[in-house]
Amino acid sequence: MHKVTIQYHKKFVKEFQKLPKEIQEKAVLLENIFCANPYHPELKTKKLQGKLQLFYSFRITRDYRIIFEFIDPATTLFLAAKHRKDIYK
Repeated sequence: MHKVTIQYHKKFVKEFQKLPKEIQEKAVLLENIFCANPYHPELKTKKLQGKLQLFYSFRITRDYRIIFEFIDPATTLFLAAKHRKDIYK
């Protein structure tokens, strides 16, 4: 599998900066796994439903998620990073 390039939406960057420090650090580690394989089992990547059906999410921790979309097979756009109670709204 080829390496995936990540682009960051400005909304994602703002939200990411507001996350707790330990969540940010874990997200950076997971980003490396994501680049190698967006469907790595550790990420628990899933396709979203309903109004978010064009997007995917993966877990940072049990409580935090990143929502992203595939621009093309080699490029993704990270859209949001929030607590799971807020991210799907």
